[in-house]
Amino acid sequence: MIGSDESMADMLAHVWHILPFALMFALPVAAIGAVVLYLLRRGSLASTMTVLVVIPVLATLAGVLGISQFMFTPMLTTTLLVCLLVGLVTVPAAVLLGRAIARRTVWEREARERERAAEASRRELVAWISHDLRSPLAGIQAMAEALADGVVSERSEVADYAQRISCETTRLSGMVGDLFELSRITAGALRLTMSAVPLRDVVSDAIAAQTPVAEQKQVRLRADAEAWPVVTGSDPELARIVRNLVSNAIRHTPPDGTVAVQIGIKDGDAVLAVDDGCGGIPDDEISRVFDVAFRGTQARTPDRSGTTTGGGLGLAIAKGLVEAHQGQIGVRNHGPGCRFEVRLPLAVG
Repeated sequence: MIGSDESMADMLAHVWHILPFALMFALPVAAIGAVVLYLLRRGSLASTMTVLVVIPVLATLAGVLGISQFMFTPMLTTTLLVCLLVGLVTVPAAVLLGRAIARRTVWEREARERERAAEASRRELVAWISHDLRSPLAGIQAMAEALADGVVSERSEVADYAQRISCETTRLSGMVGDLFELSRITAGALRLTMSAVPLRDVVSDAIAAQTPVAEQKQVRLRADAEAWPVVTGSDPELARIVRNLVSNAIRHTPPDGTVAVQIGIKDGDAVLAVDDGCGGIPDDEISRVFDVAFRGTQARTPDRSGTTTGGGLGLAIAKGLVEAHQGQIGVRNHGPGCRFEVRLPLAVG
């Protein structure tokens, strides 16, 4: 027991003897590592993880060299090799782990941002739709009560009330249809029956359907084609894309203005461009025109006929349908107004 106690005492004495040398060499390395970590506080997570692994290994090497006083004995060589092997294993592992954590962190942050944006969009949509549904419903209710109470008795007035009720009902039906279509798109429940669709037929039908609206507003509506491509898509949904874009262009073009639809092929894609005469979109709003329920400051005022604009869903639906066709849609100020441009994949064969 006495010999054992003496050996323990000798070992402790030896440790206290070499400890200052180890600290003298290891602490500066650790301090340098702390400075490097501070400088990398806004850098990539992979770099930070690498430094966190490398610094202890280097500090250990420095301490071992300090204790051995740089005398390369077999024991020191073995220790250095072990530290080197540890570094070769842990440094790549730290890089991979840092990148994995960074990707997960970015994914979680983007997911939270998407969730917040979706929630804000839902609240905005509910507010807009509640307002837009309330106005026609109140008008329908007032006119129906007037007819039921006999306040309106002249045949011409009754016919006028009936026509106005029909118009408001049609408007409500269109809004409900837009909501249903948008819910299918956002829920991923949209199922397209793809086939080769000539854009000539789609555009011609949309122009024919929107011509009476353009004439009523005294807006010129024309279509030009450098080529008539055939695209891969679903006929009803493609027709709705064109119809929504043309309807939006007519709505925002003043009387005596022109809405031009241009068709062509560019860079291997079918291109559909709709130009209007809206006067341009403000820079702080142009990036939001495809957002659900966004209508811009100019669209919130009644037009000359006294009616308000749509529910702000047409462009959002068009964007969703274009992306469902693996296409792209964009907008930019162009000439007297703005240009909405759609790119769709050409039909193969």
